[in-house]
Amino acid sequence: MKEVSRVVQFSTKNKGKYEEAARVAASHGIQLVHLNVEKYEIQADDLAMIARVAAEQALKDPSAWAIVAEDAGFFVNALNGFPGPYSSYVYRQLGVGGILKLLQGVDERGAYFASAVACCSERGTFCFEGVVKGNVSLEPKGIHGFGFDPIFIPDMGDGRTFAEMDVDEKNRYSHRAIAFSKFCEWAKSSL
Repeated sequence: MKEVSRVVQFSTKNKGKYEEAARVAASHGIQLVHLNVEKYEIQADDLAMIARVAAEQALKDPSAWAIVAEDAGFFVNALNGFPGPYSSYVYRQLGVGGILKLLQGVDERGAYFASAVACCSERGTFCFEGVVKGNVSLEPKGIHGFGFDPIFIPDMGDGRTFAEMDVDEKNRYSHRAIAFSKFCEWAKSSL
């Protein structure tokens, strides 16, 4: 692993998101410090806008010099992109079983996860996005991850759901790893 030389604060209450992002950042020589605070979240259809506003609100902390915030969504093709940016709420209300029930008898199982990572510093706010395409499984599988991971099979994987992969395996394909890698490459020369 590369020597960690840069420190950036990551505003999230989600330990799983933090663990995934911290491993990606460390591989790029950046240390993410977990700010275990509730992120300020606007309601919008645009993940990048949600992440930008969250990062800008978090930077109001006078001890912070650079903050990242991330928003992600699970988009199911047969449901016209639902739940999309409302994934966290839908997960709490319907869960994995609710999405599977909505897809009962539906052959078209295409879906994707998208992530937007926003970094706010004195230089401005910059956003980095990642997408991973795949399919919704017929039943939940796996014990790892969080959210809709038990029902998402990435196209580039080996047929397992995200929840059947450990963090390092998931980071080979995930939307979050793609977005955080883009952020890290930018941050190494810009922060």
